[in-house]
Amino acid sequence: MTQPSTYGGRPMAPAPGAPTPELLVARFRAHARRLTWSAIVLIGVAGAAGYFFGNLPAPLEDWMLLTAAGVVVVFLVLLPFLRWWAHIYTITTRRVIERGGVLAVRRRELQHVRGYTVQVRRGPLQRIWRTGTITLTNGVDAPLRLTNIPSVELVHEALVDQVEVNQILAHRDGQALPPTANAAPPVPPLPPAP
Repeated sequence: MTQPSTYGGRPMAPAPGAPTPELLVARFRAHARRLTWSAIVLIGVAGAAGYFFGNLPAPLEDWMLLTAAGVVVVFLVLLPFLRWWAHIYTITTRRVIERGGVLAVRRRELQHVRGYTVQVRRGPLQRIWRTGTITLTNGVDAPLRLTNIPSVELVHEALVDQVEVNQILAHRDGQALPPTANAAPPVPPLPPAP
């Protein structure tokens, strides 16, 4: 027996009333261009430390230079990188999840089935880098902003598709199922007592 084919490579819709598994659609971070200044600082600190190592004036020592370079690298390179790395956006077949924070992790979710508006904003620099900011608003919770998203058109299309599919499945599952041929006929109510 062969599997039925689908249109456009989409997975088959589950049977009415059947539980639907939550599948990962996309997982991404903001565009890495915000780390440009960190990379420039790292190159500058490495060059300056290499140039001044062993060539410092009399009262300063090499360990002071290395300590200062280490502090600058930790605060201006490592911490911004960890902050960028820890902020993740996840789109599944049921919800959008924003997770961020290095020490204290915060998490926000927005269900597709509840429906929301998708607004895309792209500034001039974002157009150059092909990124954008997506704002998801459901009218009840605070808006969920996905900032500096790479391939923003593709993410926008995926979000709209997921909302549409979840709305259709919720409507279909909310409808009464037609009786099957093998089901017993309904029992008529008893007549009132005389």
